[in-house]
Amino acid sequence: MDWTEITVEVGSQDIDRAGDIAQMTVPYGIYIEDYSMLEQEVLEIARIDLIDEELLNKDRTKGRIHIYISPADNPAEAVAFLKERFEAEKISYEIIMDKCDVESCLENWKKYFNPIKIGERLLIRPVWRDDYEPEGRIVLNLEPGVAFGTGTHETTRLCLEALEKYTRKGARMLDVGCGSGILSVAALLLGAESATGIDIDELAVKASVENAERNGVADRYTGIHGNLADKAKGKYDIITANIVADAILMLSGDIEKFMDENTVYIMSGIIDTRLDDVLCGLPASLEIIEQLDDKGWVCLTAKKKAQ
Repeated sequence: MDWTEITVEVGSQDIDRAGDIAQMTVPYGIYIEDYSMLEQEVLEIARIDLIDEELLNKDRTKGRIHIYISPADNPAEAVAFLKERFEAEKISYEIIMDKCDVESCLENWKKYFNPIKIGERLLIRPVWRDDYEPEGRIVLNLEPGVAFGTGTHETTRLCLEALEKYTRKGARMLDVGCGSGILSVAALLLGAESATGIDIDELAVKASVENAERNGVADRYTGIHGNLADKAKGKYDIITANIVADAILMLSGDIEKFMDENTVYIMSGIIDTRLDDVLCGLPASLEIIEQLDDKGWVCLTAKKKAQ
């Protein structure tokens, strides 16, 4: 099978933010075309002022990000993730996929998605796989569709490990950017009383509700299409945000009103190079109680400081 190339075109003013988001989709790097400062960069780096005419004719107002998805990964999940994060960041974009359409890529990828052990207690089982042994673990039956969240990405695995540690029986959970619903369903299977998932992607919300149904927890799950500020109400015992660093920083102004003195706030999707930005941007009333790291990704757990 061939690799799939995803090309994202954005305005040159958004290329850095879009690149940070795109970097989350693969562990092995991306390729960015940005000609907005071509002459200056060529002069500084190559010390020449003679530039190929083909380069000079490049569109300076736009940049392109090239992402290469291996046959063992899910291009549809990557596209869903990119769309959701770009829209949340209000970045105008165009996405082009080469080699296969979304549905074909999704079907091909399914051959490579095996049951995954997470932490000490969870097993993520793709619904099309019957050849697995639970080994006493809690089985989460998952059909991600085109929503982000399969458990294969480091950011999601770190969130699940934190949830396993902090979920208590009877807890109320809020999942910001719920994607496939994997975090909400996991919390419910681990003993949470209720979970509310919010996502700006309507297809993601639909997938999350369906995954709650296939795991027998739909009566305790609420999927909401929209954004946090407009849709969420009340206080929660656990809040998860498996999104990008900039979106976590944007949440900082609102998140406290959903927290009480014992709420655990789990943040993931943070590239290690942005860790300091997130730490500096969190409200002064919050303190980090745990940090998990894996392959350049960071998951933070915070609580309100004792009064």
